[in-house]
Amino acid sequence: MGGMSTPHSTPQRQLRIDFVSDVSCPWCAVGLGALEQALARVAPEIQAELHFQPFELNPQMPREGQDSIEHLTEKYGISEEQVRANGENIRQRAATVGFDFSLDRRKRVWNTFDAHRLLHWAELEDVNKQRALKKSLFKAYFTDGLNPSDADLLIRLAGEAGLDTVRAREILASDLYAAETRERERLYTGAGIHSVPAIIIDNKHLISGGQPAEIFERALRQIAGAAPRQQETAQA
Repeated sequence: MGGMSTPHSTPQRQLRIDFVSDVSCPWCAVGLGALEQALARVAPEIQAELHFQPFELNPQMPREGQDSIEHLTEKYGISEEQVRANGENIRQRAATVGFDFSLDRRKRVWNTFDAHRLLHWAELEDVNKQRALKKSLFKAYFTDGLNPSDADLLIRLAGEAGLDTVRAREILASDLYAAETRERERLYTGAGIHSVPAIIIDNKHLISGGQPAEIFERALRQIAGAAPRQQETAQA
């Protein structure tokens, strides 16, 4: 080619990331923001396909939900002041990853099973649309204080993520994907996951908790540089 040299291309490593979480889990929203920051830092050498897997913090939560302060004081045996202090700590951490927590708007804790059913369907349709729906659900609940069990909200968010709203409505009006979602939940709890977020990379490396972006970045680089058959676990 007339003496021109071809630029050296850096080999890419493609990772699969299963992000086990609940849409009502504040540290899951923080963890996703930090993971996305880390993925931006390691791109384009390291690419990842995210799959969001279901986990319910409150599977027995009734349809009408529960006051959030009441719920947290009862569940964790802490005072209202401690609840508010913990919330402020999460709000500050969330701000570092560009996520806006509105503590005053999030008045209630809701059942999230229908949201997980819709996310399961979204994964089957397009993992990028599933990711968009997941992020919209976090924003709806934690920023806007909306009810993630409300069918009309779920249908609207599905449409905004590029999914078929007619199909979304059909799913929510039925028990479609209920068995599959519960099977996924049992799969991860059976594997020993009892708190979230749990980030599983290439089905063998586990990172637990809403870690800072630096922790995710280091783990991603270590895993991407590992020989394919190595079995070490990334430590967070």
